[in-house]
Amino acid sequence: MTGDHQTLALLLFGVFVAVTLAITTWVSRNRHGSAEEFYAGGRLFSPMENGFAIAGDYMSAASFLGISGLIALFGYDGLLYSVGFLVAWLVVLFLVAELVRNCGRFTLADVVASRMRERPVRIAAGTSSVTVSVLYLVAQMVGAGSLVALLLGGTSGAAQAWTVIGVGALMVIYVSLGGMRATTWIQIVKAVLLMCGAIALTVLVLVRFHGDFDQLLRTAADRSGHGSQFLAPGLKYGGDWTARLDFISLGLALVLGTAGLPHILSRFYTVPTARAARRSVVWSIGLIGSFYLMTIVLGFGAAAIVGSDAVRGSNAAGNTAVPLLALDLGGGADSTGGTVLFAVVAAIAFATILAVVAGITLASSASVAHDLYASLRRKHAKPRSEVAVARVSAAGIGVVAIGLGLLARDLNVAFLVGLAFAVAASANLPVLLYSLFWRNFTTRGAVWSVYGGLVPSLVLVLLSPVVSGGPNSLFPGVDFQYFPLENPGLVSIPLGFLAGWLGTVTSSEPADEAKHAETEVRSLTGAGAV
Repeated sequence: MTGDHQTLALLLFGVFVAVTLAITTWVSRNRHGSAEEFYAGGRLFSPMENGFAIAGDYMSAASFLGISGLIALFGYDGLLYSVGFLVAWLVVLFLVAELVRNCGRFTLADVVASRMRERPVRIAAGTSSVTVSVLYLVAQMVGAGSLVALLLGGTSGAAQAWTVIGVGALMVIYVSLGGMRATTWIQIVKAVLLMCGAIALTVLVLVRFHGDFDQLLRTAADRSGHGSQFLAPGLKYGGDWTARLDFISLGLALVLGTAGLPHILSRFYTVPTARAARRSVVWSIGLIGSFYLMTIVLGFGAAAIVGSDAVRGSNAAGNTAVPLLALDLGGGADSTGGTVLFAVVAAIAFATILAVVAGITLASSASVAHDLYASLRRKHAKPRSEVAVARVSAAGIGVVAIGLGLLARDLNVAFLVGLAFAVAASANLPVLLYSLFWRNFTTRGAVWSVYGGLVPSLVLVLLSPVVSGGPNSLFPGVDFQYFPLENPGLVSIPLGFLAGWLGTVTSSEPADEAKHAETEVRSLTGAGAV
């Protein structure tokens, strides 16, 4: 890595951080401190603005770097990740977006608690939301540490540690000072940067092959070392039935988990109406769909231009495929164009991590303050004091994320994102769908549904090959692997739905049909929505 790369990448990092801090400072001077302002940005964002912010929240570094890298290494099987992440938005659009906007106020627990006994439901949903958020957050923090250390040439533990601490400090500043309004504008800026970067790289790849996509695929297959198998299913998830079931499990988690991610659900409260929430999702689907189509070109482009062996040699997981592709497209390691393009991609990846981390931190601090704290102090908590708790909890969550990120910085944390989706699909989605669509759903059913998905998903991961029993496990020296799949979704998602049903049918408390009717009318018409 040359000094020019490092200097230019650092300069671009600094520019983005300065711009986002300026946005946060400007917003913090114009806020009035209400809960609605802090959690939902005053509900003043247009569908287009919120659509860009949702896209900025969803298109993480795992998407930009990880999926392209998987396609560069595994071809067709890597491409299936793009499909899973995109199809997930159809579930959000048709089942969740408009109904959640009508029934809730700030968090997932608002939707469920509207027809149940509030305290136990809020504690369960708040616990689940914080767990999902922290898992997602640690993955982003560790990704930031390894990515920036790699791109800036500092592979030492100290470089990674200081990067994790720096990202954690920035996210606390963004959230505690600016709340949802600052976080939204940071995500919009990041979405525009990411789309521009992806479009530029995609055009350069297609120009290199004169617009002939067939030639691109054939060249990628030739340089992959796998020949025609590179373009056929089975390179990563073929072989035994365990690998195939693992892929089905991961696919279920990705497709169903998005509708239960707290930081995605909270974005629907930032628009004035339910119709605006649905239009936001349409905007975001257009942006996200375009982006994932471009990751396919970038992944196969990296295999064809850089070569799968070179990508694997730089990073075994393929996370550096896009930066290496940018370097080659710009003219090579010693060229000015290569240096500039490489630094721009590095800066965009860093911006991606900061924006996603800010959104997750805000959602988790909202769950702590609005659900956990407010349920314990319901009679005494005032909106302004609740916002103060949210700001303090943002700092606390930042400290926890920094600590876990430092502990896990040398470990393979790719499974954390899939785990976050699996936990969201197991614990949050069943209770959300039951609350919206099942007339007889009870408080016990809600609590059992959350814990019946949350606990098994965490336990199964602890007993999986991800944690122990293999050379690539987190703890390769020990073996307490009793569950063969790396992702628990295939088992834990049905358990979440089963626990909700079982809790409801064994409950002595009758379902409140009047409240369900009220929720149904409100969810479908928007009457009485905040």
